[in-house]
Amino acid sequence: MPLLLALLFIVVPIAELYVIWQVGGLIGILPTVALLLAASIAGGVLLRSQGRAAWRRFVTALQSGRPPAREVADGALIIFGAALLLTPGFITDTLGVALLLPPTRALVRGTLVRTLAPRLVAGAAGRWGRPGGARRPRGPAQPGGRSRHGSDADVEGTAHEVDDGPQRPRRP
Repeated sequence: MPLLLALLFIVVPIAELYVIWQVGGLIGILPTVALLLAASIAGGVLLRSQGRAAWRRFVTALQSGRPPAREVADGALIIFGAALLLTPGFITDTLGVALLLPPTRALVRGTLVRTLAPRLVAGAAGRWGRPGGARRPRGPAQPGGRSRHGSDADVEGTAHEVDDGPQRPRRP
């Protein structure tokens, strides 16, 4: 983890400055700044269109009763891509645009799922002490309607409507 943080906070900014310096030396300062601004604007436009599309897919998945796992992952990658586009620099802009484009986002999502899924399953199994992270069954309700864990117990039964006769007006 310390190596990753060093990479993010030291190496990436230095690399960004180097690339900006090189591009500025080739095309000049004003065109370089204009290019960085254009990349940010293009990223905002892409964020808006792809964010809306991801939201529509999310809502459609919920309405069809299907878990929206893919849509949530897409939304997270779109937000991350937008954050990269807001960071000034050509390297982060390139990565941000790649995350906002559906084909490359699908590749990144697939890689993340293959990489993180085994860790998530192992973490859940370790957390709950059971395969697949299954919770332990709750104990029977204690007298007084409370379970051993202090929450209300589930009660099974049948409800019947009772006619109390004519309703009396309530006093204010």
